[in-house]
Amino acid sequence: MSSGWTWTYDRYEPARERLVESLCTLGNGRFATRGSAPECAAGPVHYPGTYLAGCYDRRASVVAGVRVENEDLVNLPNWTLLRYRCVPEGGPPGDWLTADSEHLRHYDVHLDLRGGVLARHQFFRDAQGRGLRVGHVRIVHMGDAALAAQSTTFRAYGWSGAVEVESVLDGAVTNAGVERYRDLEGRHLTDHRSGFRPGGVAWLSCRTADPGRLVAMAVRTVTRPDRPAQEDSRTTGTVQTYRLPLAPGRSVTVVKTLSLRTSTDRPAGDPLAAACDDAARAPAFPRLVATHKAAWQRLWEQGELHVPGKAGHILRLHLFHLLQTLSPHTAELDAGVPARGLHGEAYRGHVFWDELFVLPYLSLHFPEVARALLMYRHRRLPAARAAARGVGGVGAMYPWQSASSGREETQERHLNPRSGRWLPDFSRLQRHVGSAVAYNVWRYAQTTGDQGFLHSAGAEMLLEIARNWAGSATYDPARGRYRIRGVVGPDEYHDAYPGATVPGIDDNAYTNVTAAWVLARGLDLLDELPDGRRAELSERLALDDEEVARWDDVSRRLYLPFHRGLVSQFEGYGDLAELDWEAYRARYGDIRRLDRILEAEGDTVNRYQASKQADTLMLGHLFRTEELYALFARLGYRLDDETWRATVAYYLSRTSHGSTLSSLVHGWVLARQQGAYAWRYCEEALLADVADVQGGTTGEGIHLGAMAGTVDLVERGITGLEAGPGELRVAPVALAEIPRFAFTLCVQGHRGVRVRVLPGRLAVRVPTSPRGPLTVVLPGERRFTVAPGEERWLRL
Repeated sequence: MSSGWTWTYDRYEPARERLVESLCTLGNGRFATRGSAPECAAGPVHYPGTYLAGCYDRRASVVAGVRVENEDLVNLPNWTLLRYRCVPEGGPPGDWLTADSEHLRHYDVHLDLRGGVLARHQFFRDAQGRGLRVGHVRIVHMGDAALAAQSTTFRAYGWSGAVEVESVLDGAVTNAGVERYRDLEGRHLTDHRSGFRPGGVAWLSCRTADPGRLVAMAVRTVTRPDRPAQEDSRTTGTVQTYRLPLAPGRSVTVVKTLSLRTSTDRPAGDPLAAACDDAARAPAFPRLVATHKAAWQRLWEQGELHVPGKAGHILRLHLFHLLQTLSPHTAELDAGVPARGLHGEAYRGHVFWDELFVLPYLSLHFPEVARALLMYRHRRLPAARAAARGVGGVGAMYPWQSASSGREETQERHLNPRSGRWLPDFSRLQRHVGSAVAYNVWRYAQTTGDQGFLHSAGAEMLLEIARNWAGSATYDPARGRYRIRGVVGPDEYHDAYPGATVPGIDDNAYTNVTAAWVLARGLDLLDELPDGRRAELSERLALDDEEVARWDDVSRRLYLPFHRGLVSQFEGYGDLAELDWEAYRARYGDIRRLDRILEAEGDTVNRYQASKQADTLMLGHLFRTEELYALFARLGYRLDDETWRATVAYYLSRTSHGSTLSSLVHGWVLARQQGAYAWRYCEEALLADVADVQGGTTGEGIHLGAMAGTVDLVERGITGLEAGPGELRVAPVALAEIPRFAFTLCVQGHRGVRVRVLPGRLAVRVPTSPRGPLTVVLPGERRFTVAPGEERWLRL
């Protein structure tokens, strides 16, 4: 990689090619295309893929003798495929050239983060000394969300003849990008039709098997010099073949311009006709690139984050991928936050709780996108209500994994690659996802001042989630407290007690504390709603005073377990066996997926005090210490600095960091505490994808929550920034490795507020606008007013 705005790979290494493809994915918030080499088809090394936000398909499979259904983000037809070979004068055609050819002499990839342009350069030389330089340039247009384009230039060295080029639109694709899903049905496209239109336009239409979304692609292929194509329409695609003359010192170019349309586009129309018209009318490649770069410039102005050095370079890449996955175009879609971006097929493209780490950034920079993502959840509120009723509950129970309909999409069985066994999967018991949805609703409204949302769609979600928590809590007379039993916490390793015949653990601290928080916020919301709106909501939700009183009681008397004077991850955690961490590290090296190691040994991680990722410590990520202490006090427990620090240290030594989110959370908590090891965890979070610390998982798709979370770590974690009604609270902590940085945000209707943090100083600039001044609150409740058009320097 290089500095500044370019991300570079300077040689071809087959073992890391899928990593390169993921990190060089291009997208515009509506669809994305992996950064695969155009000439390479899917195989063990390469995996082209194009994914449309919200485009899922459900198929059934039989694994380990059990029929299961899975809904997957669909790999759409490959529009980038471009095969080529040299045809010397008077000689036969050579072999089709790819990066895997023995004639490859040079290979590099450059991703321009400022402009969203991917360039790949290759040089081939055969045994006769004949050379061919190939340059590919690709964009997925950030201005026009239906368009993408790819330009390929060929230049000969030491020979004359022609280059034969096949421009392919390939619909014979499957979902095959994740090895451990190999036993699952991966064929999602059916009813293929293809053909050609005048002007070099090839088209392909197909449908997803279920629910039957029509997908139409049209590609206009143009050559320079202009040459006619031999056109071949096949069952699952099209091929346009060109023979372009080459001579030393001369170059030829092939440009493919794509339009992608579907039957769910708005306004409704004929997707195929629209795609063909788009492709035929699209501007020439130079104009497309110019307007694409202009759109990216506007995004960077609104989403600016400037951090010097290597950390800043990686953060810029993270932000680039966040903006490609969730751009202003996303605000027009019915789509959630895919945990692995639009970059691959891991987690089947599902929506988990990762928006908890994504929405804080979007709320501060692109609030309309954050609101749209919350509306994805609101539209699935009926499904969440049905899920609650399905387990005998009330209110709304959001699924751990969501996709198109909002029903629970968590797999019922999962494969342990170490043992080869398919095992029951109980991660659907992670009911805490409902708290994440409610938290996002509340924090979005506090950050943006969007009370209209909070009092309408937001209120319906938050109140129904609160109702579900109150209904899920059962009273234990022996303790005089309410308990939440049979759940799984964020840790995920512990899905049952040792030897238990039923899944789930009791009184997960994170689950119970966040449930109490949701109930308290539900009560606050009811108090602040205008009388008419409260009466309307109460009538619609059949919410009476008796039920509200129960909310208050549960929010004050939920049980929290402790052991050794520390907060227990769940009831009985302290009674589990201690693991010999050093022995396992010595034996296996990487023990991030300790659960798979133990299961392959015939053991279970349920027996040990060992966590996959931050669980109890997630509370320190969501809440400032004074908020957290107040939550415990509301529940009748004392939590102070000494107890919290001891709790943090306890779990630090018992966590394997099997999730990229874990290092992020640990780094956040330690940074706020000024802990000695804070940077170690922050750096690991930064490197999680670029160094593929999870051992091959980045090639299956980026970890969007971790990427967004590292940006948020700087903007809110280190800065201690919290936007509230009419004010901006800032309480920076010193992190020597990132001593200075700047970012631009949107807060309380002020767009373009710029914050600069330097050692011991802070600058806030409010742009000129008709809105009033912005109040900045520093530690010690020192309050300052920054007027529109003013920049003010403040001492920390």
